[in-house]
Amino acid sequence: MDDVTATLSKPALKIGPYQVDPPVVLAPMAGITNVAFRQLCQEYGAGIYVCEMITARAVVERHPGTMHMMTFGANEKPRSMQLYGVDPKTMAEAVRIIVGEGLADHVDSNFGCPVAKVTRKGGGAALPFKRKLFEAIVRESAKAAGDVPFTVKFRVGIDDDHHTFLDAGRIAEAEGAAAVSLHARTAAQRYSGQADWTKIAALKEAVTSIPVLGNGDIFTADDALRMVAETGCDGVVVGRGCLGRPWLFGELEAAFQGRELPTPPNLGEVARVLRRHTELLIEHDGHDKAMRDIRKHMAWYLMGFPVGSELRRGFAMVSSMDQLDDLIAQLDHDAPFPEAATGPRGRQGSPGKVTLPHGWLDDPDDDCVPEAEDMHSGG
Repeated sequence: MDDVTATLSKPALKIGPYQVDPPVVLAPMAGITNVAFRQLCQEYGAGIYVCEMITARAVVERHPGTMHMMTFGANEKPRSMQLYGVDPKTMAEAVRIIVGEGLADHVDSNFGCPVAKVTRKGGGAALPFKRKLFEAIVRESAKAAGDVPFTVKFRVGIDDDHHTFLDAGRIAEAEGAAAVSLHARTAAQRYSGQADWTKIAALKEAVTSIPVLGNGDIFTADDALRMVAETGCDGVVVGRGCLGRPWLFGELEAAFQGRELPTPPNLGEVARVLRRHTELLIEHDGHDKAMRDIRKHMAWYLMGFPVGSELRRGFAMVSSMDQLDDLIAQLDHDAPFPEAATGPRGRQGSPGKVTLPHGWLDDPDDDCVPEAEDMHSGG
């Protein structure tokens, strides 16, 4: 049996009561995975599409902006939400609200954020180093979730001297998590360099009773199949690879079902998708905010296509649908999709020292709650 055949013959991914076929999850991305983008992606393929990260404290305090972010489309199933928190009590209370009021069908938790404003206060990818605290958060949250699956996402560790992923996986499994996801980079790597898929394979060997999902450097359908074949993971989490390419989920669905991949879109089709994305944003956030929001997607949609610098500037500063239509009319609609545009996209940055609270690395069994939750939902 070859690797691809083995991949396709794996049992279907189940997260709690939900069968995820194909075994694909859209990673939450701040400012990206709002209801408009999720709906657009879902129009191409099935899977789980996670909303932007929600801060547990903001749920408990009923912050209006956060409540608006917790919007789901009529056809989203399961409705998937990612929570960020550092306090077992606050996390559990937020989960109780979400479950008790039927606000989501699946709750994920973020222990992978490498951003300095998060790690310097002990949150995100810094937190799993504190094993007792991490254990308490997962235990109390999973208990509060009841029959709603509670899952956990984390990184390899803080840096190469402080790997936490195997302990985090075993703890999450023991304390009631329905699945775990590993972004195969350390916090020090941020989004630079290559993801180390061997760590996903090691986690899969260590965690045996719940699904293990792999995340990192999935830019094509072939990447997803290779990750499953090489690591044995039960599913894949896709982040930056779908920026400006929501049709990637159609390619992933075809690949996992053993079908021929759809033909990549030409520039005219990409322009149609871009316009559809803008319409969905307007429905969700109103015209002005939507037009500001779509600007950041323009470079991703147009990546690699023969579009002149003046026209690109116009897309990057678009302020109305009429202007957008005028810009689209100036594109070469027959230009084929460029092969180079299937590579890395989005933020990559450079590796660097992780900013941590003073004395953070002194005692991994210290379960004191850090003061890390004074941040907004979405990142």
